Amino acid sequence: MQRLWLGKGHILILLREEILPMVLAQNLTLSFSSESSIKDELNRESTADAITIVISYIVMFAYISFTLGDRPSRLWALFVSSKVLLGLSGVVLVMLSVLGSMGFFSAVGVKSTLIIMEVIPFLVLAVGVDNMCILVHAVKRQPDGIVLEERISNALVEVGPSITLASLAEVLAFSVSAINPMPATRAFSMFAAMAVLLDFVLQVTAFVALIVYDFRRAEDGRIDCVPCARLKSSTVAGDNGGHQRLHFVARYMKDVHGPILGYRPVKFIVIAVFVGLAFASIAMSTRLQPGLEQKIVLPRDSYLQGYFDDLEKYMKVGPPLYFVVKNFNYSSASENTNQICSINQCNSNSLLNEIARQSLSPETSYIAKPAASWLDDFLIWMSPEAFGCCRKFVNGNYCPPDDQPPCCQLDQDSGSCSSNGACNNCTTCFLHSDLHNGRPSTTQFREKLPWFLDALPSSDCSKGGKGAYSTSLDHSGYENGIIQASAFRTYHTPLNKQTDYVNSLRAARDFSSQMSKDLQMEIFPYSVFHIFFEQYLSVWKTAIMNICVCLGAVFVVCFVVTSSLWASAIILIVLAMIVLDLMGVMAVLGIQLNAISIVNLVMSIGIAVEFCVHITHAFMIGIGDRENRVRQALSTMGASVFSGITLTKLVGVIVLRFAKSEVFVVYYFQMYLALVLIGFLHGLIFLPVVLSLCGPPQKTMKRIEQSQTPPSNEQT
Repeated sequence: MQRLWLGKGHILILLREEILPMVLAQNLTLSFSSESSIKDELNRESTADAITIVISYIVMFAYISFTLGDRPSRLWALFVSSKVLLGLSGVVLVMLSVLGSMGFFSAVGVKSTLIIMEVIPFLVLAVGVDNMCILVHAVKRQPDGIVLEERISNALVEVGPSITLASLAEVLAFSVSAINPMPATRAFSMFAAMAVLLDFVLQVTAFVALIVYDFRRAEDGRIDCVPCARLKSSTVAGDNGGHQRLHFVARYMKDVHGPILGYRPVKFIVIAVFVGLAFASIAMSTRLQPGLEQKIVLPRDSYLQGYFDDLEKYMKVGPPLYFVVKNFNYSSASENTNQICSINQCNSNSLLNEIARQSLSPETSYIAKPAASWLDDFLIWMSPEAFGCCRKFVNGNYCPPDDQPPCCQLDQDSGSCSSNGACNNCTTCFLHSDLHNGRPSTTQFREKLPWFLDALPSSDCSKGGKGAYSTSLDHSGYENGIIQASAFRTYHTPLNKQTDYVNSLRAARDFSSQMSKDLQMEIFPYSVFHIFFEQYLSVWKTAIMNICVCLGAVFVVCFVVTSSLWASAIILIVLAMIVLDLMGVMAVLGIQLNAISIVNLVMSIGIAVEFCVHITHAFMIGIGDRENRVRQALSTMGASVFSGITLTKLVGVIVLRFAKSEVFVVYYFQMYLALVLIGFLHGLIFLPVVLSLCGPPQKTMKRIEQSQTPPSNEQT
């Protein structure tokens, strides 16, 4: 057993490798935990799914390379038309922007968190992939008869404003969310704003230059990833299959998707269904529960899973709860003593009496029993009736009970203590006449309190305060008649769910606030879990504030860039519906409201902007009536949004389903999958219908001669 002294890590190893098999061999069960167990298991969890995350990013990269490239009719031409190197370069730019953000904030002293390391790359990749697809597809839509530089210029004129609008909206939305008091959300918002800004700058500069080089490589017949090698011109000449895949998606959007949404009955059905889902989501979101189950954030194979299961199943008492009273005036001129105690002559509405009453309704108060009171025990210990407690020698020094040394002789063999007559002349500290209405004077209280706190409890006097109340008082300054702080301990009822912890904290806070008001004293509750669950008391306020601030920032940016209050309002409404539907899905799936889910909700606004802004901008610069402009927007930006955001995120998110950690499955796979599907449905079904019914007027812009033909006509 000497190994037990080697440290907590060795103790856990001993428990797992030696003691646990011995217990199981006896058909018994053993669950255990240490102070560092949760921290150690969380550190293990942070690396357990590193491979899963890497695979997710690799799958997204593979799809990016596939969707950016062309599908030629000849096999050899595929080596030229593919854009693996361009896709890899785009992913590298995304990683550089993430590293730049982390480096900047690390330099200024802002620490990153596990949420930042896992979510920021996914967010920036989500935004970056969409911009990459939009830029490359816009260049492909340009006529082949003009020089490459002019095609790049025309593509930037066409899609540059919407890319700028979406990026600036996301940057501002994340920036204003940095005022959030929740540390995890505040840090995420700061890192995300900087990363998205750097990614935007790199994409409109470096990535545009990379597009030029890649298109020149393809036109020169050089092999992708090996540009120094070149195929014969006859191998790739005349192969026009490059745009067929893009044409297929664009033609579907224009000739099938758009016309179906153009039917008036379909429009009414779409509006009714989406509005109905929004109202249903509002009702469902009220059922969202705050908290974060401990078992979810731990690896599924963690030994703590069994410990928490046993704790929930067998634990019959909750954590200790302390009610702390500040600046307790124990002087005889003050009523504080009677306002706190619960023995004879104490006020009926005293603090300890009210705690006892609260324990009679544990289902609402979460208090299991009356509080242990050093003040009550001290007053009883001083009482003349407690003859064996407060005693003094003839010289005035403290005299312990007769069953404690030096009043008795301790037998080392039997452990018994036999009287030796040393304390026969001890007398009680006070007579009834020495006390005023059974209460000590200020001087008596001050002199005897140290005796009480140093007195050992025994069979002759069980009210000794040493051990039980040694840490219950702050002694500093008590000589002046004021005890700076003192605690009265009770226990919570068994707390099995996160909502129990949150509700018990709220009940304790409400009770303390009411008692402070009634007694005109400063009283506050404390328990070991309060510091972790305090955030959940205002989690709804935090979530609503972040969502509203982000939506407001997006609205302002949209209005400034588009100069259209009409279009900005439509984007705002669609974004709000996406967030509401996502919260409704959270309620249905039982996903709790906490720092992780709030970060995901804030991030969802940033990704949802991509589904809405590009379609709306393409609609505004289109030509013709609303129906024609909707079809044009769907055939151009709709195809890019579908292939650039929806499919890319789907292939990346599905991989997260196989993560070992439950937190990845719940908060990343389920929430991200819901976000992608909800954003896709709103961006490519609901938004086009709204635009066709009440979209903003056409935005006039000067175009060069080659760009006057609608983009949708170029693909037919």
